[in-house]
Amino acid sequence: MSVRVLLADDQALFREAVTAMLKRDARLDVVGSVTSGDEAIAFVRAHAVDVVLMDIRMPGIDGIAATREVLRMRPQARVLVLTTFDLDEYVFGAVREGASGFLTKDASPEALADAIIAVAAGEPVMSPRATQALLGFVREGAPSSDPAAALEVLSPRERDVARMLATGASNDDIARRLFLSGNTVKTHVKAVLAKLGLPDRIHVVIWAYERGVLRPQG
Repeated sequence: MSVRVLLADDQALFREAVTAMLKRDARLDVVGSVTSGDEAIAFVRAHAVDVVLMDIRMPGIDGIAATREVLRMRPQARVLVLTTFDLDEYVFGAVREGASGFLTKDASPEALADAIIAVAAGEPVMSPRATQALLGFVREGAPSSDPAAALEVLSPRERDVARMLATGASNDDIARRLFLSGNTVKTHVKAVLAKLGLPDRIHVVIWAYERGVLRPQG
């Protein structure tokens, strides 16, 4: 079954080019193309969508607020931010609201299509450099809750896995450091995301720092 994609961007030529490009990939089904955050919200309210390609700076409701509302209405959907710029406070705002990553608008057709497939499968799309920048944004904020209370919902082993996810560790890293099999790590990661109500491991980073589970270094 193909991934149902909605494109939200206020530039007509860009929408037309991306739509034509994505329609050449049999894995994808472009079900809509809209010009604003308001229209994106309305479309998702009325239609089944798997992935929203979301511009940040649009007239009316911007991409940050639209991301929040889209994911509130349809939690199983995913949002992938398309931006002219690299990671900045606007893109981070969308990630904080639940977006599963971002790509710059000059990404190749193959990179964009692969990113959509990855996001639809629950994998975040963000380069290692962008992940480090994300950590910088998160660390600037003060913890908003009691770390022990935040961890109560997880088993002791899941807490270990969550702490490592929050440092950006891969599944292989976690398996090696905790002396677990790869399949066991995958099971724990899935349980952590489900119990915390998070869409992917990028959001474990935000969750951990905002709740004081991890503290800034230095």
